[in-house]
Amino acid sequence: MDETTAPEHVNPLQRFGRDIREVRLARKLTQKHLALATGYTHGYVSKVESGKLLPRPSEKFAKGCDHAFGTGELFAGLLRRIEEGDHPSWFVPYANLERKASRILNYETNLVAGMIQTDGYARAVFRVSNPLASAEAIEDKVAARLRRREVFERDKPASLWVILHEACLRTVVGGAKVMAGQLDYLLTVAASQCIALQIMPFSAGIAATSTMPFTVLRFRDSSAVLYTESRVGGRMHDSEQTVDAALDDYDLLRAHALSPDHSVALIKTLLKEYRE
Repeated sequence: MDETTAPEHVNPLQRFGRDIREVRLARKLTQKHLALATGYTHGYVSKVESGKLLPRPSEKFAKGCDHAFGTGELFAGLLRRIEEGDHPSWFVPYANLERKASRILNYETNLVAGMIQTDGYARAVFRVSNPLASAEAIEDKVAARLRRREVFERDKPASLWVILHEACLRTVVGGAKVMAGQLDYLLTVAASQCIALQIMPFSAGIAATSTMPFTVLRFRDSSAVLYTESRVGGRMHDSEQTVDAALDDYDLLRAHALSPDHSVALIKTLLKEYRE
């Protein structure tokens, strides 16, 4: 091999696509046949097989492939393992529950919530938090973070209520251009029917914002869990007393935060500053 030629990096989703193609050909099926069998378009199948579908193939598609190929839960399981492999081990239990949640309540104090980060913002965060990671590993982590948005694309999408402290908007991550892109995306998020966005201003003072970042996941069976995170990992709490206390805190945060309309106005003001 030419010493100047770097080996090709094949990420997990590219390998997934290649495996789909190999089994499809072995079953003597065309891409159009697989599209019909899974309920997706020819173009969707083509993008999956080439590893170009972002953020990732859907679980429904993977299950459709297993049914069409007669492979049990091979591809559905592979897709889940890919997802888990791109997250820290301590985050996987939370990620699995997040996909099942019907309502997500999130409060952040320093960084924009992961579910609504842009790829540029997430990339900058991961580069700082994983200084020894390869560029390919960083890109896999970015893709995994973007895939968390799939909860909003379900037939019955999850609803998200997120409160960001003003510090999240003013802490420069990745430079002014990245921040402008992130704030511009927040305006898109704020217009979504299944997402409510509020900003906690510095003027609210310490009394209303002394709590640490946290997330409450609520499920259709009326159960709920609290998720908190520290430098050493994440932890979930399911005791009724603990969850209820967190919900009380969230009500207080909502009361002290800017209204959705005023939050959008502040984001627009800061966006203009980053662009200038």
